Amino acid sequence: MNAESMIRDLEEKGFVEEELPAGTDLRGEILRMKKEKNAVILAHYYQRPEIQDIADFVGDSLGLSRQAAGTDADIILFAGVHFMAETAKILNPSRKVLIPDLRAGCSLESSCPPDKFRDFISRHPGHTVVTYINCSAEVKAMSDIICTSSNAAQVVASIEPGIPVIFAPDHNLGKYVMKKTGRQMFLWNGQCDVHEAFSMDKINALRKIYPSAKFIAHPESEEKLLEQAVFIGSTSALIGFVKKDPSDVFIVATEAGILHQMRKEVTGKKLIAAPAYENNTCACSECSFMKLNTMEKIYTTLKYEIPEIIIPEPIRLRALLPLQRMMQVSEQPGLSVAPASHAAN
Repeated sequence: MNAESMIRDLEEKGFVEEELPAGTDLRGEILRMKKEKNAVILAHYYQRPEIQDIADFVGDSLGLSRQAAGTDADIILFAGVHFMAETAKILNPSRKVLIPDLRAGCSLESSCPPDKFRDFISRHPGHTVVTYINCSAEVKAMSDIICTSSNAAQVVASIEPGIPVIFAPDHNLGKYVMKKTGRQMFLWNGQCDVHEAFSMDKINALRKIYPSAKFIAHPESEEKLLEQAVFIGSTSALIGFVKKDPSDVFIVATEAGILHQMRKEVTGKKLIAAPAYENNTCACSECSFMKLNTMEKIYTTLKYEIPEIIIPEPIRLRALLPLQRMMQVSEQPGLSVAPASHAAN
């Protein structure tokens, strides 16, 4: 392909489209190029099974952030969504960070536009700004500390008592953290479309079919659903619970892609994806953005080393500090976050 056609593809489609020869061994070619180019593939639990199976590391946002911070690869190919690849670039400015499809966004990220969030911060001066990692680099740059679903309660608890807190963008996660920590916060009204899609009526009907099933959920889910869960946790925590709990049947309320890793790590247990309001191919809740990534796109991304994530250096530097604070708090229990010192950039 010539440069002109690749640029046109990126502008029109968000990825490079190339007709591959019949019988192309995508897995073999990806592994070959990965080795030749000293590349590492990071994949989120919500990716397609075949993508998870060729990744060097599969994890949740916190685990992927740690892997991105510690890699010595020349190229990071992030099989996830845009904010995840941006996070990898923030942590690795000297490395080339690739994403298979530029259109792989996030409903939470788009629910928190930087200009509106800047106005929100200016209306609440003196607040420590905690933002969930599911946001843009620009929003991270306005923050005091980042959190993931794995460490959100720990991060909020680390903030000195009496300091007012803004929490964005996930309203459901914010409410869960307030309940868990007892800390009142000003919440941005954002939500994850995947975790808002679960049908409690369908879940209850499923629990009648499987009365011994344990219902577990991700904290981005609605409060009425979390009230019914026997365990609430991040994607990695949900996997850990299923591995350790003696029960044989689980109904899992998060994006259905997690079941692939659960089934690899847990044998002899029945794992059921919580049903969604709208029926689709699996009657479960899937992230359409996550599923934009395919093996074909990973192949062309590695081959041509595009699309590449580029972040202006002033934004990257401002976004780096709150990410580093998150990692310090996660690695040093009891560490306190000082009062807010950010500016509404």
